[in-house]
Amino acid sequence: MAHLSRSELDRGVVACSAGNHAQGVAKSAKMLNCNAVIVMPVATPTIKVNAVRMHGGPTVEVRLFGNNYDEAAAEAKRLQIEESMTMIHPFNDPLVIAGQGTIGMEILKSMVSHPLEYIFVCCGGGGMLAGIAAYVKRVRPNVKVIGVEAEDAAGMTESIRQGKVVTLDHVGLFADGAAVRTVGDETFRICSKLVDDMVTVDTDQICNAIKLSYDDARVILEPAGALAVAGMKKYIEEHGITGSTMVATTSGANMDFDRLRFVSERADASERMLAVTIPEIPGAFRKLYSLIWPRNVTEFSYRYECASSAKVLISFRPILNSENDFENVVRSLKENDLMCYDLSHNELAKDHVRHLAGGRAVVPNERLFRFDFPESPGALQKFLNALNMDWNVSLFHYRNHGDDFGRVLCGIQVNEQHDEILMHFLENLGYNYEEETNNPVYTTFLKGGNGRTN
Repeated sequence: MAHLSRSELDRGVVACSAGNHAQGVAKSAKMLNCNAVIVMPVATPTIKVNAVRMHGGPTVEVRLFGNNYDEAAAEAKRLQIEESMTMIHPFNDPLVIAGQGTIGMEILKSMVSHPLEYIFVCCGGGGMLAGIAAYVKRVRPNVKVIGVEAEDAAGMTESIRQGKVVTLDHVGLFADGAAVRTVGDETFRICSKLVDDMVTVDTDQICNAIKLSYDDARVILEPAGALAVAGMKKYIEEHGITGSTMVATTSGANMDFDRLRFVSERADASERMLAVTIPEIPGAFRKLYSLIWPRNVTEFSYRYECASSAKVLISFRPILNSENDFENVVRSLKENDLMCYDLSHNELAKDHVRHLAGGRAVVPNERLFRFDFPESPGALQKFLNALNMDWNVSLFHYRNHGDDFGRVLCGIQVNEQHDEILMHFLENLGYNYEEETNNPVYTTFLKGGNGRTN
């Protein structure tokens, strides 16, 4: 924008962006004292929209339009044509590419007299990737530049593969800052000549990269900002690379707080999920848990279905330093006649079924209780051992969310004549509990007809 003439600035500028570019244009407009319209997709996180307004001040208008970057870009193009505003393109402009290329200059300056083999760069429209590649390949051509895209928004990967600019049918919006259907023709020209390789990563890998970045540097990246870290990790694993010096660009921290719940749920790449069939008999839970112990169980969900067998959804973390530990657990379960199958990469299970497992069931004489117990290694096993009773467990739900207290929802089949014995058992169990048998949520969503009336 510093290269624009005064007359161009006086006509006002228009830009389209889902994040950082919008903030840069807004701040530049304020510094250069010109009007600006920033067009952002409707689904843009609130933290980004508010940041643009904060940086821009009264001369900057934020206009929310379209469901993705490309629809918002069409609106920005309309303003450029109909209102003679000057377009500040987020990636397909030589000056913008050069500006983003200064990141490459900073990286190489910090690595003078130090080995450097790889630079991983996140890619949406390709401006940063093109700029960094152009600088690095001129100064240190032996350094490999690797672009990283989300699997569901891999426009540059597909364009390079086909040898031409390709428009994707649709893009995913999890990494919204890099969700571009059509990369720039100039960025494609540069990247196709200078970029050594492209890597695509899925949502779980992005979430894991956000967690890794937080663990290492105590910063919370947005999904698009964590792409390069995710790609670097995947590239190392796929190619078995050791002893190399690598750099990953982290290009955004516009993370909405309400997204953290999803990121936390999907970030733990070590967590594995199984569907296990166990006999519907007292003690079957403890037997299942004993075959997984001492691994940390993070989820345990079950609902009574029939008198012969039970379906259990269980998640746990395999022992990291034990080779093929997950496979050993599966083999042990099957050797004990517990049929199971892996759900670790099943999107239906991870996104929906884990939250819906169970449902309404006809269970005579069922009582429902909530239990709290101090969360610590082996706490769930201790709780299950404490439930050593003759009554049948007809519902069980536990999920470790990192709280200081574990919370279990448990259904127990108890005849009316055993009420006094049950109360004595619960009082001596040693855990805080609350009966929920009359809770309308239970009667509406979990209890079928013909059960016990309370």
